[in-house]
Amino acid sequence: MRWNHYISYFFGGAFLANAIPHFVSGITGHPFQSPFAAPPGEGLSSSMVNVLWGAFNIIVGYLLVCRVGAFDLRRTRHVLVAGIGALLMSVMLAHHFGLFHGGLI
Repeated sequence: MRWNHYISYFFGGAFLANAIPHFVSGITGHPFQSPFAAPPGEGLSSSMVNVLWGAFNIIVGYLLVCRVGAFDLRRTRHVLVAGIGALLMSVMLAHHFGLFHGGLI
């Protein structure tokens, strides 16, 4: 396995984790922060923008995990690298969005 495949899996996990809050907020009809809001990442975007942004993140995550190398759910190293990417993105998102939604800082 090449080293660049692991980098791809790491960022694929990060994109997949980022898709969750945007997609869920969008399909439930709630506005949520996105890079397209004013100011970016702080203002609220419409539910439709969040569905589209979440879908884009799912597509990029899929491409990075499933179309680069030979990702195998039975290989612990592959899953750990993608999981670490997802976990780090989740912690960063929890901190950032917690500032706006009353979560822990």
